[in-house]
Amino acid sequence: MNLHQIFKTPNPIIGVVHLLPLPTSPRWGGSLKTVIDRAEQEATALASGGVDGVIVENFFDAPFTKNQVDPAIVSAMTLIVQRLMGLVTLPVGINVLRNDAQSAMAIATCVRAQFIRVNVLTGVMATDQGLIEGQAHELLRYRRELGSD
Repeated sequence: MNLHQIFKTPNPIIGVVHLLPLPTSPRWGGSLKTVIDRAEQEATALASGGVDGVIVENFFDAPFTKNQVDPAIVSAMTLIVQRLMGLVTLPVGINVLRNDAQSAMAIATCVRAQFIRVNVLTGVMATDQGLIEGQAHELLRYRRELGSD
């Protein structure tokens, strides 16, 4: 699927919902309700502001793990994204920072989100977490296993 099919425009504007710290992250505040309320406010504000889609990121979980995040983060993001998809009619995507492509794909598949973002899909990038190598070969096989488009 290409951008035009997802967003119905060749140059989409994608707004970002930056989730407050999630469970097990260093700055987790202890209230998932607070995280959900803030995410709902951001998503509805972006939608009413005219964006073509939204992407949800665990931005405030910094400092990030290099690759795979804790299962509690995946669970929280799944719950939050599902709620947001009930609030907005826009395409919704997921980015699990720093570079957890498989968790993003799993969440997107379970909630039927339209797209994911992977910061380092191919090649190698020097980051504040060290060198991160793209894992496109693993992600594409996982996508096939899940039956995702």
